[in-house]
Amino acid sequence: MNQGEFKSGFVSIIGAPNVGKSTLLNHLVGQKVAIVSPKPQTTRNRILAVKTTPDYQLILFDTPGIHRARGDLNLAMVRAALATLDTADLILFLVEAPDSHNLNNNSVFEALRTVGTDVLLVVNKIDLVRPDTVDEVVRSLESRHQFKGSVKISALQGSGLDELVARMVSFLPVGPTYYPPDTLTDLSERFICAELIREKVLHLTAEEIPYATAVTVSSFKEDPEKNLIHIQADIHVERSSQKAIIIGKAGAMLRQIGQQARREMEELLGRRVFLELWVRVQKRWRKDPRALREFGYQ
Repeated sequence: MNQGEFKSGFVSIIGAPNVGKSTLLNHLVGQKVAIVSPKPQTTRNRILAVKTTPDYQLILFDTPGIHRARGDLNLAMVRAALATLDTADLILFLVEAPDSHNLNNNSVFEALRTVGTDVLLVVNKIDLVRPDTVDEVVRSLESRHQFKGSVKISALQGSGLDELVARMVSFLPVGPTYYPPDTLTDLSERFICAELIREKVLHLTAEEIPYATAVTVSSFKEDPEKNLIHIQADIHVERSSQKAIIIGKAGAMLRQIGQQARREMEELLGRRVFLELWVRVQKRWRKDPRALREFGYQ
């Protein structure tokens, strides 16, 4: 393919919460850009990742799960997802085969009715059900929207992704390289580090704690002579009882969060990291427009 035929464009990955959008994004670009956890609504922001080859450049949007939102934070998350639809050259509607009747899919179909963009149906987690069940899922969903085809994948195992990439590229127009070829994401290192800390909270805590937690990086200082980055971050919760759980007995939980996050930060940044974590109570921050703006959710 010569330079005149180079293709590029924007692809938005949408779907209900917890269907594997972030796992798919990470596998498509071959590196961890978006945090993942088994808990719904892990992704709160629009995440951009770039996959560039000599023949094409895919700009991929990972989005928060679309659902019937209640509360200011959830509404902001859904707005972030919907905002990507009008700018995309292609939309991937991701569903999971074991739970294709998820009621949140109704919210996705409602959003798609107002969009003129081509939509490709992508059925994920096909390794968890029989092939005839996957075919039934495709038939059922195709009766509800005029998709431009369907692809069956397992994002976790990586199966079906070559076919998916080929189908995506076929929808892209001839265009320029919007980002330098070595670009992986437009996210700042500060943002990614904050997300890595929040990911560890998601994995290590239960019940309401993960959803009542936000993370901000207050200081990010590099020391080239020592090949060291000093990071200070705040874990925000809504109640003192949540703060006590995050800290844990004799600080054990906070140390575990910090140790796991630091290891991934060092792998990401290629330098040693000195990480300081503080836990702060900000009452009802999920209902506070000022706090939502401060934490990057509006």
